[in-house]
Amino acid sequence: MAPDMSNIYESAEATLGFISSPCLTKVELRVACRGISDRDALSKPDPCVVLKMQSHGQWFEVDRTEVIRSSSGPIFSKIFLVDYYFEEVQRLRFELHDISSGNNGLRDADFLGAMECTLGQIVSQRKLTKALLKQGNTAGKSSITVTAEELSGNDDYVELSFSARKLDDKDFFSKSDPFLEIFRVNDDGTESLVHRTETVMNNLSPVWKSFKVSLNTLCSGNHDRELKCTVWDWDSNGKHDFIGEFQTTFKEVRTEQDGKQIQWECINPKYQIKKKNYRNSGMVILNHCKIIKMYSFLDYIMGGCQIQFTVGSGSYLFNPFYFTASNGDPRNSCSLHYIHPYQPNEYLKALVAVGEICQDYDSDKMFPAFGFGALIPPDFKVSHDFAVNFDEDNPECAGIQGVVEAYQNCLPKIQLYGPTNIAPIIQKVASSASEEMHTKEAMEYFILLILTDGVITDMADTREAIVHASHLPMSVIIVGVGNADFTDMQILDGDDGILRSPKGEPVLRDIVQFVPFKDFKHASPAALAKSVLAEVPNQVVDYYNAKGIKPKCTLDYESTRTFSP
Repeated sequence: MAPDMSNIYESAEATLGFISSPCLTKVELRVACRGISDRDALSKPDPCVVLKMQSHGQWFEVDRTEVIRSSSGPIFSKIFLVDYYFEEVQRLRFELHDISSGNNGLRDADFLGAMECTLGQIVSQRKLTKALLKQGNTAGKSSITVTAEELSGNDDYVELSFSARKLDDKDFFSKSDPFLEIFRVNDDGTESLVHRTETVMNNLSPVWKSFKVSLNTLCSGNHDRELKCTVWDWDSNGKHDFIGEFQTTFKEVRTEQDGKQIQWECINPKYQIKKKNYRNSGMVILNHCKIIKMYSFLDYIMGGCQIQFTVGSGSYLFNPFYFTASNGDPRNSCSLHYIHPYQPNEYLKALVAVGEICQDYDSDKMFPAFGFGALIPPDFKVSHDFAVNFDEDNPECAGIQGVVEAYQNCLPKIQLYGPTNIAPIIQKVASSASEEMHTKEAMEYFILLILTDGVITDMADTREAIVHASHLPMSVIIVGVGNADFTDMQILDGDDGILRSPKGEPVLRDIVQFVPFKDFKHASPAALAKSVLAEVPNQVVDYYNAKGIKPKCTLDYESTRTFSP
């Protein structure tokens, strides 16, 4: 007897209402620290701040700053972008680590302290300063300051590149090692660090790498706002030598687009007073200025982009079920695949919670469903990509309910088997996404849902497949079902926060979201769906904006949200 699915679909309706409410706003968080104790008497620490958010009692890394070498009072240029929900208590944890030279990972880093607070506390105070607590919650002399700013409606980014000529030489035995800092001058006269370039060693005429920054970050959308730029000679002990400074505005900077080269005299005020014939400490040149229109998730969706969850418009996306023997006999009530006459199993709960959201963005709602890790009739050979409805020519199922029914009908006819290889199914989705990529239009974005008990036997191949897929219009959602130990799955997040292939190639962008179902066992389907789908809008926007692909249909309204490039 097939289970009554009505309860699942009632829950899914609640899920839809919960997810469709957008976040209230986006908030930028800037971080600075003071009084960091030296790691030893001979050197200053190399600090890095890791931002974590709490979900269901566990801390998950959201992002991390750059590493600043030899600094006891770092001001980080990395800006954290977070969604702010008034109706939620969003717990944050800022961890300060001393990263050893030559290694940007946390494995060999020294923990220097942490600060916990809520996003609401930061937003309400605009600037929050608290002591960094060490192991055992003991307070040292170091502190952290987090400044919040609401992201305005300006949705443009600007790409800038600078160089310099004939800078002052501050070193005795070699040439200066210059870097450039750009600050935004706020209405109250305070300054906010916008960008810090890399250091160009031993060069008085450096060319710094181009960088992208939102106009909101650069000038709060006000093109006449003053920008203060300073040039320094980097020193390994952290006591950098001041070379000079200049002031400008974005209004002046953007004139470079008209073919007019902009340059500024780099002035050291002390030299200007003391030296009679002082002219400047070098020239800083704007090499490139390009305004980049950033489109939002809704821009792409309303422009005709389809979210292909398992299928869509003739392009395949696979929804693999985990049919390996580790899940047990589906006729046994202990099996994860057990079909209860009145209660859906974990696979169905996870499928419906996520699928009901995604299907709203797919016009034909026909989903091919594929499984892996089973012996398939009639010859019962192992397969990792079989059609759940056993129709290889037409594996489509009508809606999420059709997928559920195909799953129920399939189970009695197969034999669960192993090993558990998920790389082939990722590669198949990537093949379809690759075809879409070549159209260079925002028509189809692929979401791959993998349901697994965590025992993946081809981790190396899976990492390789994900790194390849990160270049394509697709995202991978992995839901771990059952009570297995999912420790091995954490490798998908990478040792240093970046997933890498076995050969060391990093992902181009983060496309994987892993969630253990047991964390949501006593929560609503809404909570599970929200957790696994929260990153999808940004992943869609990141892909198309990075490729310079505009929405297919030009919209009549201006987007009001900004996303990182």
